[in-house]
Amino acid sequence: MARTKRAAVAWTSTAAAETPSQAVPSRPPAEGDRRDSDLLDAYSRAVVGVVERTGPAVVSISIGAEGRADEFEPIGAGSGFVIAPDGYIVTNCHVVQGAPRIDVTFMNGDQRKASLVGLDESTDLAVVCVAASGLPYARLGDSAGLRVGQLVIAAGNPYGFQSTVSTGVVSALGRSLRSRQGRLIENIIQHTAPLNPGNSGGPLLDSRGHVIGINTAIIAIAQGIGFAIPADTARSVVSQLISKGRVTRSYLGIVGLRRPLDRRFVRFYKLGRDHAVEIVSLAADGPAAAAGLRRGDIVVTMGGAPVSSVDEIFRVLAEWPVGKVLTVGFLRGKDLEQLDVAPREAS
Repeated sequence: MARTKRAAVAWTSTAAAETPSQAVPSRPPAEGDRRDSDLLDAYSRAVVGVVERTGPAVVSISIGAEGRADEFEPIGAGSGFVIAPDGYIVTNCHVVQGAPRIDVTFMNGDQRKASLVGLDESTDLAVVCVAASGLPYARLGDSAGLRVGQLVIAAGNPYGFQSTVSTGVVSALGRSLRSRQGRLIENIIQHTAPLNPGNSGGPLLDSRGHVIGINTAIIAIAQGIGFAIPADTARSVVSQLISKGRVTRSYLGIVGLRRPLDRRFVRFYKLGRDHAVEIVSLAADGPAAAAGLRRGDIVVTMGGAPVSSVDEIFRVLAEWPVGKVLTVGFLRGKDLEQLDVAPREAS
């Protein structure tokens, strides 16, 4: 075999030397190849840029118990990210709930003990705090404008491997997910950035480095299916946790789904939005059902403000005083109607 290979190489070399006019010139890259290469380069630059800007704000969270001589005995782990330079860190509720001790490790190796600020089981979000100032932090972006197919980047510490990054795309919007406590978490982002145990609480980022979701769960038996709490939901929850340690929200007893509106209705009723929220189910003992709302009604306004997504309904209810009458505008068939609902505090 060795002799055959040498002969072949010699023959090729000799043939090329004897007939230079027949030598095949190297083919320049085709236009399509150059475009693909440019796209890959742009993709790589986008991911690298996000990691460099946001990476220092991502932390590893260790859960444990106090051992002898103040030793730390780890019993669990997760991820989080700094949301404010004075030490506030966002993570998942299920990561830190009931933890005797919480330790935070930064990308530079600095490790600090953290205290629990507040948690919200309904959205699986929590805030912890370390004694520090001037920390690098990540910004919450806008999740309402997300589109299926959009590039996303997940950062966290799966299996304890610190500062790990994975990429994917938004694969679906408006999902519902049961928390570990059995609560229904609505309007979840589904994406394909690979997640593993330890990613919980870490940020889901867009190509500009803005946090558009907080990773919360994976389906262990599936490949490439991850879920994240939308940034728009997190924004109102985190602000309440930081200001008062808990979330007080009004409750209507409805489950909704964002849907497009018929353009004729938009023009005729001058709604100003081309999407609204269809009621897909109601709690039988909830305020909405008691007021007369029905499954299939399409909610277009709350308290006089237009609502075009479940996130916007959450924001209205989070800020609306419990027990204060809330006027709900909705489409029922072809008619635009209104009902007064008295929300109660969510349990």
